[in-house]
Amino acid sequence: MRIEMSRRRILESLAAVASLRALCGQQGQPPQQNPPPPDSQQPQLTRPAPNLSGQQAESSTFSTEIKVVNVFATVRKGKDGPIVHNLTKDDFVLDEDGRPETIAYFSQESNLPLTLGLLVDTSGSQRRVLNDERTASLKFFDQILREDRDLAFLIHFDFQVELLQDLTNSKQKLEDGLNALRIGDNQQQQQQQGGNNPNGGNYPNGGNYPNGGNYPNGGNYPNGGNYPNGGNYPNGGNYPNGGNYPNGGGYPQGRMIRGGTDLYDAVYLASNELMKKQKGRKALVLLTDGVDTGSKETIYQAIESAQRSDTLIYSVLFSDSGAYNNGPMYPPMGRRRMGYPGGGYPGGGYPGGGYPGGGYPDNRPDGKKILQQISRETGGGFFEVSHSHPIDKVFAAIEEDLRNQYSIGYTSDQPPNGAYRHIHLTAKKKDYIVRAREGYYAG
Repeated sequence: MRIEMSRRRILESLAAVASLRALCGQQGQPPQQNPPPPDSQQPQLTRPAPNLSGQQAESSTFSTEIKVVNVFATVRKGKDGPIVHNLTKDDFVLDEDGRPETIAYFSQESNLPLTLGLLVDTSGSQRRVLNDERTASLKFFDQILREDRDLAFLIHFDFQVELLQDLTNSKQKLEDGLNALRIGDNQQQQQQQGGNNPNGGNYPNGGNYPNGGNYPNGGNYPNGGNYPNGGNYPNGGNYPNGGNYPNGGGYPQGRMIRGGTDLYDAVYLASNELMKKQKGRKALVLLTDGVDTGSKETIYQAIESAQRSDTLIYSVLFSDSGAYNNGPMYPPMGRRRMGYPGGGYPGGGYPGGGYPGGGYPDNRPDGKKILQQISRETGGGFFEVSHSHPIDKVFAAIEEDLRNQYSIGYTSDQPPNGAYRHIHLTAKKKDYIVRAREGYYAG
């Protein structure tokens, strides 16, 4: 059962995590802060009551008396070459906003505790790849999670964002969460957005459309009279912007059903509500096609939330090429494009309804570019699942990255002012490629 997030449960969850870490000796946890009051314009995270178990080992942290900028970096020989080990701080060059900075803290440790979040796209476009994602994710958690020191959580997102498993070190609980993954239900989506159209209730102005009463402008739609702009909807003519709704063309502005994939909201909530309170190494892994169709937050707000929480994002592009073609395999829930772009095919509905080939011109955002941007600006990596690079190999590469990071710390020569500052970390050897976050917020 999905339970709406409340301030009480946020505090219970955060307190449980803080207690777990404190029992095992981790120091320097910042004081808890009350969450802001609920805002209907902000995305909400649906989550269960917290139930954490196990132990958290002590981690290496820098002194809280000095504002240290932490940078986790992975170095490879060439873009896709092997991991480079055994470098020293003298092998790196670091600057902040173009000013050289001195590396004060340096180590290469694979044993630092890790907080990991897996965010899985369960919108209709992922229907045919979800089982592969689930199987590979089970193996990933089993291999990367060390129950004596690491924590992980699981979120799925479609027309809403839901926390399936809160922070835990239990592989069994994470497996249970993965087994609970389901594609978002279209009827639930309609209810989430208000109303049970078209079968009854909650239409504009009330009433029980389409069987009678209280239609806009009166009348007894759809069987006759008083439709906006006149005419005899739905079987012909005079729909707004032209066309022959609902069997072809002319939907207002080619609109999509809102709320199909809340990708940016998922990143924002995972970073702001969960990762922000954690210490040490933190990473999110996104399993998605990269297409957001319903978030309240923007891509820039999502990236900023990850940057402020010092969280790396590893994006895994796993897409179904047939998901947006309105083909016979299944309807793309929450994403069906309605009509010709801009509303109405020239001259009203496309002959026979629909666009040639069963689909519509593809004016979706480029999910690949979106995911590349998210990972690049947060210091993670981008991977694309293909026949030659299946998802289990992708997860193996992410695990290798997370287990072979250099931990670099420095103190800025500028006082905190809340502004975003650019970090540029490179290796002195030209063929060594450094992957690290591009900046941070000072204060």
